[in-house]
Amino acid sequence: MPATMEVTCTADECELDMAELHYTYDVPDDVSTADLRCPYCGSETSLAEIEL
Repeated sequence: MPATMEVTCTADECELDMAELHYTYDVPDDVSTADLRCPYCGSETSLAEIEL
């Protein structure tokens, strides 16, 4: 089963509280939130992984 990651956006003006990312088998193992943009506000620096 491919990995999943739960993220939140920490930008003050963003209303995204959580998004779950579902990867395919082709995504490299070293992909992190630094490689992604917020799907709601588009910020390239404010995503943070939610640790459960």
